[in-house]
Amino acid sequence: MEMIITFLQNAVNFLWGTPLIVLVLGSGAIFTIGTGFFQFRHFKFVMKKTFGSLLSKEERDTGKGHVSPFTAIATAVGGAVGVGNIGGVATAIAVGGPGALFWLWVAALLGMGLKCAEVTLAVYYRSVDEKGEPYGGPTYYIQRGLGRRLPKKFAKIASILAAVFGVGFACNFFSGVQGYTIAEGFTSAFPVDILVFGVIYSIVVWIIVWGGGKRVVEFAGKIVPIMVVFFIAAAIGILLMNITAIPGAIALIVKSAFTGTAAVGGFAGAAAKVAIQNGIARSVFSNEAGQGSSTMVHSQAHVEHPVRQGLWGMFEVFVDTMLVCTVMSLAIIVSGQWSSGLEGATLSVSAFATAYGSIGAKIVAICILLFGLTTQTGWFMYYDVLLRHALSGNTALKNKILLVFRAIYPLPSLLTIFYTVHYGLPTGTVWVITDFFCAVPTTLNIICVLILSGDYFRLVKDYKARYMGIGKVDPNFKVFYEEDANV
Repeated sequence: MEMIITFLQNAVNFLWGTPLIVLVLGSGAIFTIGTGFFQFRHFKFVMKKTFGSLLSKEERDTGKGHVSPFTAIATAVGGAVGVGNIGGVATAIAVGGPGALFWLWVAALLGMGLKCAEVTLAVYYRSVDEKGEPYGGPTYYIQRGLGRRLPKKFAKIASILAAVFGVGFACNFFSGVQGYTIAEGFTSAFPVDILVFGVIYSIVVWIIVWGGGKRVVEFAGKIVPIMVVFFIAAAIGILLMNITAIPGAIALIVKSAFTGTAAVGGFAGAAAKVAIQNGIARSVFSNEAGQGSSTMVHSQAHVEHPVRQGLWGMFEVFVDTMLVCTVMSLAIIVSGQWSSGLEGATLSVSAFATAYGSIGAKIVAICILLFGLTTQTGWFMYYDVLLRHALSGNTALKNKILLVFRAIYPLPSLLTIFYTVHYGLPTGTVWVITDFFCAVPTTLNIICVLILSGDYFRLVKDYKARYMGIGKVDPNFKVFYEEDANV
C-alpha cells in the first residue's frame, strides 16, 4: 500500500506541477483578457444579474424540462462549497503554509473567467434526451464542439476524448473523499463512532439521491443559502475576535506566497512552489473552475442566452472561494492553529474551537455535515449526466444502469471510511488520491475549452450587444448550437 501511495504522490507532484499550474492560470488569463476583463470591469453587472436577482420570478422559472437558474446555481454551489472549503483548504495551509491562500485567490479570480467560459459552452452545446430534458457538460461540448472542427475521418477522436474525460472524472467517485472528510470532521466534535456515523450518513445520502435529480435540486435550493450564510457568519465571528491579528495574517499570506514558510510549531515548513501547487490544486477542487464538473448542472438551467448562465458560473467561484474559502482560511491563520500540525477538517474544527470552545467544534462539524450532504448529492447530478451521455444510444440499458447507480451511490464513501479507519491512513493520503483523479480530466477539459474559445468569445460579444448595449446585435447569430442551420 505504501508503494501505491508513494506512486500517487509522485504522480500528483508531476500532474499538479508547472504544466497544469500554467494551464489553469494561463487559460483563466486568456478568457479574462479575451473578454476585456469582464469579471472585473463588469463585476457590478454580474452581481446584479446573479445575487441581485435571487428573488426574481425569472430566476426560479424552470421552463419546459429545465431546472431554474436558481436551483442550478444552488446545486452547483452546494456541489462546490463543501469539504474542499473546510478540509481541503485547511490541508492546503497545513502543507503549503499561509501563502497557499494567496495562490488560491489568484486561481479563483482568473478562474471566474474560465468557469464562465465552460458553463457558457455547456449550455450552448447541450442536448435533449427522449423526454425533452436538457443535459450538457464537458462530454457534450468535447464531442459536439471538437467534432465539427475535425475532419470527418478524425471525428471519432472527439468521442474518444469525451469518453476519456468521462472515465477520468468518474474515477473521483471511487475516491470517497467527501464521505470520509465529513465523517472525520463530525466525529472530531461529537462523541459518535466514525463507522456508525458513516453508515447513518450513507443512508441519508441514499434517501436524497433515490428521488433523482429533482429531489437533489430541491434539497440544494433549501439548504445551500442557509448553510453558506451560517458558516460565513460563524467564521467572521472568529475574525472579529482576532481582528488585530488580521493585518499580520494578510502580510504573512502575501510574503509566504513568494518566499515560502519556515518551520514553526507543528508546521514542517514549505517552499513557495509547494504553496503555489497546493493553493491552485485546492482552488480547482473547491470552486471546480477548469474541472468542468458543475457545468453538468448549469447546462440544465432555463435561460435565454448561454452567457446568462455563465454569469452564475462566475458567481459560483466568487462565493465558493473569495468568500467561503477566504473566511475559513483567515480563521485558521488568525487563530494560530495553522502551525499546530493538524490537517484537514480536524484543523478547521480546532480553529473554531479556539474561538467558541466546545460549541465552536460542534458548529463547524454541523457545517461540514451540511456542506458534505449538498456536495455529495450535488455530485450525483454530475455522474448522472455522464452516464446519460455514455448510454444515450440505448434507452432501456440507460434506465437500468441509472437505477442501479442510485442504489449504490453512497458505497464508495462508506468503504473509504472503513478502509481508512482500519489501516490508519493519514488525512493527506485521501486528498492525494483525489488530486490524482482530478488532474487528468481537468487537463483535458481546459485544453478543449481553449480550443472552443472562439465560440465563447462570439457568444460573449453577442450577449454584450443584446443585453448590455455594448456593440451591434447580429440578428442572424444563433445563441444555441441546435438552432444553427449550419450544424
